Amino acid sequence: MQQKAWIVTVDMGYGHQRAAYPFKDIAYERIVTANSDNIVTKKERKQWLKFQRSYERISRFKSFPLLGPIVWKTYDRFQAISPFYPFRDLSRPSLGSIYMHRMIRKNFLRSVVEYTKKKRIPFVSSFFAPALAAAHAKEKDVYCIVTDTDITRIWVPEEPKKETLYYCTPTEHSTKRLAQYGVPEKNIFFTGFPLPTENTGANMQILKKDLSARLHILDPNKIYTSVYKETLKKHLGKSFSKRTTRKLTLTFAVGGAGAEGDIGATIIKSLQNQIRKEEININLIAGTRPEVKDYFENEIKKHNLGQCIGKNINIMLAIDKDSYFAQFNQLLRTTDILWTKPSELSFYTALGIPIIIAPPIGSHEVHNKKWLITMGSGIEQEDPEYCNEWIYEWINKGILAEAAWEGYNEAPKYGTYNIKKLIFSKDKQKVKFKY
Repeated sequence: MQQKAWIVTVDMGYGHQRAAYPFKDIAYERIVTANSDNIVTKKERKQWLKFQRSYERISRFKSFPLLGPIVWKTYDRFQAISPFYPFRDLSRPSLGSIYMHRMIRKNFLRSVVEYTKKKRIPFVSSFFAPALAAAHAKEKDVYCIVTDTDITRIWVPEEPKKETLYYCTPTEHSTKRLAQYGVPEKNIFFTGFPLPTENTGANMQILKKDLSARLHILDPNKIYTSVYKETLKKHLGKSFSKRTTRKLTLTFAVGGAGAEGDIGATIIKSLQNQIRKEEININLIAGTRPEVKDYFENEIKKHNLGQCIGKNINIMLAIDKDSYFAQFNQLLRTTDILWTKPSELSFYTALGIPIIIAPPIGSHEVHNKKWLITMGSGIEQEDPEYCNEWIYEWINKGILAEAAWEGYNEAPKYGTYNIKKLIFSKDKQKVKFKY
């Protein structure tokens, strides 16, 4: 009989639900969404809704002239991450942390914590608030999945040494950051970010097959692959020798707030000649937002490309988050370039996908961007208006093929498997992880 755990998340954008999605197979009853599940009280639901609407409103308002950047800067200062160096003790609670724990003491998230007490199994949350509430209630075997390369103090209990809460981190940097915040090292585990198993396979066989095809498409002149041919064959095996007739495929994904749609429209405008000649496939990810889909359709039709919709332009709209994740993960298998802001999707570079980095929104995304660039698997976007020039230059020079390989080679790939191994282990300190 398969072991089960409480899998808890929140509906705020896509990031935290995306991190919970790979654990749907071990979720007891269902994945519990702490701000919208039917067990959540009306009072708690209103509190969550207020938080979510405020964030999305400010995210969209950021692009407004003059006042937008000022409002965002003020908001972002509240959630800013302290400089990492010099390494020092940052265990003192921040204002955000004090406020969060005050709410928890006033029974915020009580409904979820009480509901999960009926079955004594691991409590795994992809957002800090439910994990903090469970730890505060003295629940045992509580895990928090960190969803960015760096995080604020709010992710940690007021007195981290007095409450037992285990952290699963996506990077070595976030592991060290938690130690800075006072979390005992024995409670921090560098596991990697949880990637969808339908894109990896247990032994990465699916990932290797998809990456092999991608490398040939991204390096038509064999600038990169000819130099590292033996290395690629060693790691990818027989898959690397197989060719593909698939066309270059670019996927552009907007965030949960739908704030970057204008970049997608500019991509279509710039690549319209390549689209007409059917030299490229474009996936525009509207997520669960019909208004974003409508916007993309109108922009496509402005350039007389309406006949390409459903052929080499695909606008992906899903009815709910689970459908979105399933469809998106399937599209990623034939995606050669992912263009997105550096959200939690930054970790998907581990699938061997080069990332064109759109402007970050928020302090945590600035750190994700830095991580991608440092690894060499992410490249900051040039002017989208001229992407028809610089994207093909990067392809012809083998730059994007190299970025794809660096993502596969450097970023942790086994996060989902490592986390499952950890939460069901009797002796956590002896668990051996793969990366």
